[in-house]
Amino acid sequence: MMRWIKTPLWVKKCTPNLVWDIPQTERIVYLTFDDGPTPEITPWVLETLAAYHFKATFFLIGNNVAQFPNIAQSLIKEGHGIGNHTYHHCNSWNTSREAYLEDIKACTTCMETHLGRTPLLFRPPYGKLKLGQPRQLRGHHLTPIMWDILTYDWDINTTPEDCLKSITQHVQPGSIIVFHDSKKAFGNLKTVLPKALAYLKAQGYRGEILPKSDL
Repeated sequence: MMRWIKTPLWVKKCTPNLVWDIPQTERIVYLTFDDGPTPEITPWVLETLAAYHFKATFFLIGNNVAQFPNIAQSLIKEGHGIGNHTYHHCNSWNTSREAYLEDIKACTTCMETHLGRTPLLFRPPYGKLKLGQPRQLRGHHLTPIMWDILTYDWDINTTPEDCLKSITQHVQPGSIIVFHDSKKAFGNLKTVLPKALAYLKAQGYRGEILPKSDL
């Protein structure tokens, strides 16, 4: 199975309805965290981001928001962005189109109920979508967000050093970088995130939340 850390340019050009990066002339990066909120991990991520004055966008699982609404609310209070990551972390390839869309809608409803916000950004779990789904999502006012750099922080065969190199060797202005605020990823994340933020700051980068429109 092919393993891409940096998404190839030809993939980006072949999928115009997906957002892989946001070209910038300034040194801005977009850190993203998937699969939260997680009580054991997300508060630590927030503290670490605050220490380096970085903002990020969190793609939340609806079921986790329902269980831990206070943690999800803290993301907004601290000025971070949020996005829809389905209610049950569904794999589009193994789910009917109708059921997948209903799961996305359930996540949106959950976020509206607990956070008072309607998410306008969506990241598909596993990065998997069927043909035509990106356009369908846009028709439901959701912008599908992918990534420029995938750290593989959740992979037990990936070392913290490998995760860090994925950033130091490939980051550029406008990169969308994927981390996970999950138990599975924390073994790498607890080492990598502070080092990655220190590196980015030393290189003159600042972290901003993903814009909600014009993508």
